Amino acid sequence: MAESKRKKSEDELAPRATGHTSTIREAVSRFVDGLPSDEPLEAARSARRQLKRKESKRILQSSLERHFAKTELTPYQAELIKLLQHLEKTGRKIIILFDGRDASGKGGTIRRVVRYLNEKHYRVVALGKPTAEQKTELHMKRYIERFPHAGEIVLFDRSWYNRAMVEPVMGFCTQPQYREFMNRVIGYEERILADRTTTLIKLYFSVSKEEQQRRFERRRNDPLRQWKLSEVDLQAQAMWDEFTEKKYRLLQKTHTDKSPWWIVRSDDKHLARRETLKLILKLNSYRGRSRTIDFVPHPDIVIRGDDELKYMKAQRKEHGRFLG
Repeated sequence: MAESKRKKSEDELAPRATGHTSTIREAVSRFVDGLPSDEPLEAARSARRQLKRKESKRILQSSLERHFAKTELTPYQAELIKLLQHLEKTGRKIIILFDGRDASGKGGTIRRVVRYLNEKHYRVVALGKPTAEQKTELHMKRYIERFPHAGEIVLFDRSWYNRAMVEPVMGFCTQPQYREFMNRVIGYEERILADRTTTLIKLYFSVSKEEQQRRFERRRNDPLRQWKLSEVDLQAQAMWDEFTEKKYRLLQKTHTDKSPWWIVRSDDKHLARRETLKLILKLNSYRGRSRTIDFVPHPDIVIRGDDELKYMKAQRKEHGRFLG
């Protein structure tokens, strides 16, 4: 019941901005083979003549939703430019962690965050598997080496918290390595924050099992997205409960007042992107902040880690297990 209420609330917040290309592809599928492949403008005119009225309305609606969803992000993206300029002047630094399940919308949100930022003053870090040499070193070392300089933002597309989620579930680390990390990570983060010039934002993107499966199917069927399917993706659905248990332990051990987790409900990609932008701006002070924009994230989309823990405990009490 609580899940259905949350879903309804999310649906009412904004139009869905996903599936625009899929809408067009589905509508033209019955006559696409007859369209001129080397003349896109003529193909478009021919397709328009052959579309049924209902199909045309559906494509128009999808296009309008996409346009207004993009437009809605623009004021927040403009504020991010001000924030970055403030960092450059003051020498402050921001580290943002984008963690969560596979296909939960991390990458798309990162692209919206950095879209209009000066490339000289931000970096997106997505580390691959550690080398044989790196496996013998401190787990945090290769992340620390990529921390921001003064006046810079670094966004980690998956962070050192891989050691708390993916690695133990998939057998990529030992249990002693997992326990050591969980016991020490908050101490590492306290030292990161000790210089008082660094802001650390920890984001966990939470997608439902059904939506994750839908996104995996889209990747399988789209040649432009098939590269996204990884070994972990292929097992994510079967190991859903194991990942959920690790999420619970993650929040239990590593959510603190000084270094909190923020859960982002991401079944609706547009809402997740918009509310993430708002959260980043709300957590940072900077000169020239707009007085007319609402920076408070919607409570149905962005949830503090300790509140998510309470929700998960209630789930387990009611259903005998965690649901997601």
